[in-house]
Amino acid sequence: MVELFIESDKEVIRFCEKMRQHNKQINLYWKTHKDWGNHLQFDAHIPNQVLIPAIAKSLTNVFITHRLGKWITSVMEDFYFYTDIDEKEKIMELTNWVMTGKDKDSLFVRKNEDPQQILESLFIANIKDTPTIHYDSLVKFRLKVFHDYVVHYVGLAIDEYKREEEHQEFINMLRGYVLNRKSSVSNIYIIQGDTFSFFNQNGKALSHLELRMLMQKEPLYLVGLDENEFNLAPLIAMTPEHIYIYGDDPSEPKTLTVINVFQEKVTFEPLRQFPFSHYMQKEQH
Repeated sequence: MVELFIESDKEVIRFCEKMRQHNKQINLYWKTHKDWGNHLQFDAHIPNQVLIPAIAKSLTNVFITHRLGKWITSVMEDFYFYTDIDEKEKIMELTNWVMTGKDKDSLFVRKNEDPQQILESLFIANIKDTPTIHYDSLVKFRLKVFHDYVVHYVGLAIDEYKREEEHQEFINMLRGYVLNRKSSVSNIYIIQGDTFSFFNQNGKALSHLELRMLMQKEPLYLVGLDENEFNLAPLIAMTPEHIYIYGDDPSEPKTLTVINVFQEKVTFEPLRQFPFSHYMQKEQH
């Protein structure tokens, strides 16, 4: 008969909930042990190939819910020497995103690894051949490999945090630059795309050559913008009184950058609201 010891009451409750979710056929018997806390026993007739994966999945969930945050905090403080509360909070948020995010960016950052699967495999390896499982002992002595992963993921999160800080400093610098310049045009109209399409207030599309000529009049290298950047750089060069952006995705990164730099000077509208219908009709033919 397999038996499991878990010291924490909260963790044993979580474990039992998860076991019921994974397999309702597995009955467990819960009592307390004077030295080792909560003592769980499982039906002897349940085959190991069913029981062990269910226990490992449940322990993985218990660890992620109750222990992982403490491990991340410890790594931030003891390995990377972060002490500021706000910084640690942001890095914690980014570490959780790196480790559990389902979007393509987080998958790319962690190279498509699945930390939950790694942890589950470690639990299986450590409990498959033993009738007596001490959860707290496993966490303390048998998860060194996973601790190394956590150090790695926190490091990736810190890299993301630094990139975000640098980007915000860049945005603030551009914002200050724009505030101190006179507008050279009144309104500019933009359609979203891989590269923005620009239109003047008469509805005329601005060619790359026209945009380049506008950009060459301004020392954009002073604010770190490349002469071949045809999204933000033309707007910095023109500093319009107002910018109208048309498209279907207000959270698209280039669009968000323009909104962050020009703030109240930007209006986002659905593509169907684009005022120069002659251009849209031409595109459709």
